[in-house]
Amino acid sequence: QVQLVESGGGLVQAGGSLRLSCVASDDISSINTVGWYRQAPGKQRDLVAGITRTGRPIYVDSVKGRFTISRDNAKNTVYLQMNSLKPEDTGAYYCTVGSAWDTIDAWGQGTQVTVSS
Repeated sequence: QVQLVESGGGLVQAGGSLRLSCVASDDISSINTVGWYRQAPGKQRDLVAGITRTGRPIYVDSVKGRFTISRDNAKNTVYLQMNSLKPEDTGAYYCTVGSAWDTIDAWGQGTQVTVSS
């Protein structure tokens, strides 16, 4: 099973930016879906951004225009560039890979993002 390691989280003021990275232990070029999930305190884990094997991105409405997901297959890495951060973006961010959006095959351990107002 592929292993995923996230990094890049931290504490940032509202309006700031962070870039999250997810490094996979195996080749990701053939993986159909890669996603970033967020879990806010006391809430369920929800998909905020994803990208398909062909590079097509999807975003939840609340992050459209602020977040950008990308993948570098040569580095087995997926990125989440987060700009104009808001306090409601606070949470643990998890990277996933799967054969479909509703079929997740692996989760990373998560990286914490805290946005102060």
